[in-house]
Amino acid sequence: MNVAVMKTKAEQAFSEAFEAAAGKLPGSAAVKARRAEAIGKFSTLGLPHRRIEEWKYTDLRANLKEALPPAIHDKTPLTIAELIVALGPLAHVDAYRVAFVNGQHRAELDDVSEAPGLDVALLGKVLDSAPEKTANRLIAAAEGEGAVAALNAAFMTDGAIVRVAEGAALAKPLLIVFVRAGAEARSVAVRNVINIGDGATATIIEAHVVLPGATPDVQVNALNEVLVGKGAGLDHAKVAVDGGKCVHLSNWAVTLGANATYRGFQFSVGLGLARNEINVVYAGEGGKLDLSGAYLARGGEHIDTTLVVDHAVPRCESRELFKGVLDGHARGVFQGKVIVRPDAQKSDGKQMSQALMLSEDAEFDSKPELEIFADDVVCGHGTTSAQLDPDLLFYCRSRGIPEDEARALMIESFIGEALDKVEHAEIRTALQSYATSWLAGSVRAVRT
Repeated sequence: MNVAVMKTKAEQAFSEAFEAAAGKLPGSAAVKARRAEAIGKFSTLGLPHRRIEEWKYTDLRANLKEALPPAIHDKTPLTIAELIVALGPLAHVDAYRVAFVNGQHRAELDDVSEAPGLDVALLGKVLDSAPEKTANRLIAAAEGEGAVAALNAAFMTDGAIVRVAEGAALAKPLLIVFVRAGAEARSVAVRNVINIGDGATATIIEAHVVLPGATPDVQVNALNEVLVGKGAGLDHAKVAVDGGKCVHLSNWAVTLGANATYRGFQFSVGLGLARNEINVVYAGEGGKLDLSGAYLARGGEHIDTTLVVDHAVPRCESRELFKGVLDGHARGVFQGKVIVRPDAQKSDGKQMSQALMLSEDAEFDSKPELEIFADDVVCGHGTTSAQLDPDLLFYCRSRGIPEDEARALMIESFIGEALDKVEHAEIRTALQSYATSWLAGSVRAVRT
């Protein structure tokens, strides 16, 4: 007997929005056909819910009450001065830049001149002329990743296709910035495709920021497909900063070649409901992964980090460290799975997640997992959650440090271990500035 599952208002709205927007979304005939398949897949799956193990702590079906209309051919004006305001501390990072406003590329805000070894194409333009083979690859990049990736495939409007030439070393980081602006509530779906050639090295910053005064009602769906070639190295930092109501759904799909090195960092602050998924697969021996992140949440904000690291080949190394600070009724979620395949001998994996609870009403759910099918490995994981140490706080106050300042110093020290994973000094300083600004508000709230 088949049991029909009632669709929620949001699920129905996503399907209706696609029907209304399908003719306006960029893409050749082959791309449009793949988009239709993607929305069909979403319609079959529906929004993820708590009965799906990977989504037990973040029930999108219950929490996503509506589907906002997609931003297509958006013309909201944005000046360089406004871009700098939106970037905040990141504006001080000396970097090449490619900019998107409400999911649409803005050439007048770019700065990618004189970047030897770097080629940046625009996804929207590629989609418009993509033959069937290209359409299949772009649309199916996240096949099997579930309903959120299917929505991205159906609605994506633009993004950066980045290629770093074999053996090249970028002189500066590449900043891919997505800005929200304007008063209209909308959804934005973007995708980046990053290919680091064999032996090349690069630093890429993916920034999701908001112009002050923009509507707080927005839904962001961002997907990154990353390929790091043999012997190549990539430092990849994602910074998502918003005003506390944004729904932010993110996917990273990373493949590492032989002897490749990938350092990924995710920083989240001010996101109303966020789900950051990271999937890493080793495609060659000798790969090294250092994956870390920090998130700051207050009020009723909900930040979920879910990752899978697949040691599919021997002699690879992985390290994961994620730290969160939770205030008010905020909720943090960490789900980390490390898989060691039967032939992946000499694998070395270590994972740690930690949360600092500034409120008795905050909640932290952690589910570290190891699936080991080989016998010659070194793997471990751990998780902790705690409040500020009252004895240490008293010690600071006894040395003449005001309580607000002492609390801030202790929180900064906790977060600092994660931020220190960011090797680029200017990026690290920008993240520290974001954290300091957030902490100023948190300390004031505790005091009052």
